[in-house]
Amino acid sequence: MADEKVKKDSAYAAIDIGSNAVRLLIKRMREQNGEVHSSKEILLRVPLRLGFDVFAKGEISEKREKNMLRLMKSYSNLMKIYDVKAYRACATSAMRDARNGRDIIRRIEKKTDIRIEIIDGQEEAKIVYNNHVECMEDRKGNYIYVDVGGGSTEINLLSQGELMCSRSYNIGTVRILNKAVKEGEWERLKADMAELAQSYPNTNIIGSGGNINKLYRLVEKKDKKQQRMSVSVLRELHESLKALSVEERMDQYNLKPDRADVIVPAGEIFLTIADIIGAEYIYVPVIGLSDGIIDDLYTRDRLAEAAESADTK
Repeated sequence: MADEKVKKDSAYAAIDIGSNAVRLLIKRMREQNGEVHSSKEILLRVPLRLGFDVFAKGEISEKREKNMLRLMKSYSNLMKIYDVKAYRACATSAMRDARNGRDIIRRIEKKTDIRIEIIDGQEEAKIVYNNHVECMEDRKGNYIYVDVGGGSTEINLLSQGELMCSRSYNIGTVRILNKAVKEGEWERLKADMAELAQSYPNTNIIGSGGNINKLYRLVEKKDKKQQRMSVSVLRELHESLKALSVEERMDQYNLKPDRADVIVPAGEIFLTIADIIGAEYIYVPVIGLSDGIIDDLYTRDRLAEAAESADTK
């Protein structure tokens, strides 16, 4: 309409360098008549599988480093094509643990101008939580937000809409496949979940990550309106998947190779937590770390513009 005024129309990008895949998300943010609207321009996911090197050998191989450099060059060009105003590239568990992770990051920045930050589990959990809380219809009650990645699992406890605690565990799907999870880490997770269950009864799970999204799409019985599935339904699917080989999962459930292997350990992590806290449901909003990064970039941009405007008055 003629009287509508678009104050802001900019593209923002997030690069999420995980232990299993590396994602690029570009979103366009428009502020129109005081309301903010976002639209997804592009989402790419490339299974570099960095964690398979790191959790087995402690470092990233030369071949995977070359592929990562090629990918970052491609992502850099795509950000130019979409005229991205600001971006943030975050690396999580695999790059945190790789002996040569920081050297690789320096070489990539020199050759592509993409600056990669290695973020710890607590910051990863905070970014995802800050993005999710705005999207929750029901902010009352007790929830454990569980984000399962290839190298780590991030936990946030929400009670009455307030963040009570954030924790990170070196338990992830790729780590499990590589038998690289220390027994003490499982014990720490189980002890912490038992303690939280005692202090915060009637807690359900908000699930995040590619695997729980895929599991949600695969189950037949689910509550689409509230975007949730029961723990019992997830358990049935998990047992069915577990009984099959990777090739059979690919055939019967139309899964890609890099999803067919990690989906079973992901189910194991979610069900372990659900059993300890006595959860009945897992809510699966389709939002992740990349969305959180972009929302944070946009918020910072707006705050900076507001501060600059105040200074000129």
